[in-house]
Amino acid sequence: MKHRYSHKSLSNDALTMPEMGAILLSTQFMAAPDELLSLSINAGAVAPEGCVLLAMLGTLIVDLAGEKAASRWAPPICYAGLGAALLLLAIQWDTPLEPSFLGAFLADKLAIAFRAVVALSTLLSLLISWRYAEQSGSPVGEYAAILLAATLGGMLLCGSTDLVSVFVSLETLSVASYLLSGYMKRDSRSSEAALKYLLVGSAAAAVFLYGASLLYGISSSTNLQEIGIALLNSPTPLAALALVFVLATVAFKIAAVPFHQWTPDVYEGSPTPVVAFLSVGSKAAGFALALRLLVGCFGAFDEQWKLLFTVLAVLSMSLGNVVALAQSSMKRMLAYSSIGQAGFVMIGLVCGTEEGFASMVVYMAAYLFMNLGAFACIILFSIRTGSDQISDYAGLYQKDPLITLGLSLCLLSLGGIPPMIGFFGKIYLFFAGWADQQYLLVIVGLVTSVISIYYYISVIKMMVVKEPQEASEVVKTYPPIQWKTIGLPPLRVALISCVLITAIGGVLSNPLFQWANNAVAGTPLLQEAIELTTQRALV
Repeated sequence: MKHRYSHKSLSNDALTMPEMGAILLSTQFMAAPDELLSLSINAGAVAPEGCVLLAMLGTLIVDLAGEKAASRWAPPICYAGLGAALLLLAIQWDTPLEPSFLGAFLADKLAIAFRAVVALSTLLSLLISWRYAEQSGSPVGEYAAILLAATLGGMLLCGSTDLVSVFVSLETLSVASYLLSGYMKRDSRSSEAALKYLLVGSAAAAVFLYGASLLYGISSSTNLQEIGIALLNSPTPLAALALVFVLATVAFKIAAVPFHQWTPDVYEGSPTPVVAFLSVGSKAAGFALALRLLVGCFGAFDEQWKLLFTVLAVLSMSLGNVVALAQSSMKRMLAYSSIGQAGFVMIGLVCGTEEGFASMVVYMAAYLFMNLGAFACIILFSIRTGSDQISDYAGLYQKDPLITLGLSLCLLSLGGIPPMIGFFGKIYLFFAGWADQQYLLVIVGLVTSVISIYYYISVIKMMVVKEPQEASEVVKTYPPIQWKTIGLPPLRVALISCVLITAIGGVLSNPLFQWANNAVAGTPLLQEAIELTTQRALV
């Protein structure tokens, strides 16, 4: 009963989820207990998720002991769980590749890379959350538990290789995100954001289920690789319809135009630390889902989905960066900025080459630090002033040089100004696109990058260039800077760490590029897609 797997024979040997029940039923009367245990569960592959789950349970338990106990013990429990998860992911990097849970989960290097981005984004989001949650009067234990639940769903989504596990992981992430968006119960904007997110997200889940049912009907399997083989052998118009449904779900998750309508309102109304996580952790899980579904399942429709994603990328880069020019709220500006950033990452996805996939991983890792660094500055400014308006940042350098410097460096990196880490990530994306002859995407990316620099520079100019008498009323009444307040030291650690990595990470980015290239080289799914793209280019 022992099953062994090789990279090339995964689809032939791996068992799908529906087969699990049949196997157990057929063997429970005639197999010895030790033979049942020999089925290829390989639960060690989800050990990092197990650490996150234990941390989530720990925060719920200490929350039952009261708010005082939760405020004291929830942070170290979260740090321990996420730190252990990141350590186990590092250990998994060089372990032999074996499917888990009878083919429902695969801890390949692509999954490890994106799971690390999700876990690290949660860790940084928690560091910048504690003071914000305490000041708003929100229960810290509940907040941490829901955020860890979203992290658990996002990490499982990165490695899911079965329609059932994909849907369960996707909904775990989504439901937790809805709760986080409406966590400020007394704030009408937060409740409105959660309601909009819930309605649009529920529609996206229904669309995905319909597309998944079509895929199961075509292939009689829920395993993504077996579905891909079935579609490759006999592509049908029904499969093209399933592609449209699946692509709509992916576009919603990464906030691509025209499936972006929820993003500005949710970003503006949600608690700022939640927005920080959604902008990085949820988006990273969405791109991992895109790679699993589109590259893994729809190889037979490679040209079609790449054409559709080209359109989505052009629309996202154009609309996201142009509309951001007119925003007066910092969070809404970063919401439209994130839509444009998703368009940049889609360039690597459309390429389908080794450089394209590697550039996606590099840019998501760079985006993690520069975006969360910007949100750390915004949260700190909000804690001290209660304002989110860009105009209220006028003259800030006079009162708070740290926020001014940190926010300036992170915004310059988001705009792609050298020598920041964002510049090297963006150059790698454009290089991959140009090498693959995606000239339209690269030209649109370059033009919209210049547009994005304008509104990023406008914020920096607002903070730095204003004369003392032209400072905003909020800055004139700026409170004294005190770092000893509970919850502020972790925020300062996250802010300084993100800003330092953003500022010097570009110059020292060679290990990051090597890590991304190794992630692509160690992922059979991507290697097969690269070979297929190369063969089609030679024909």
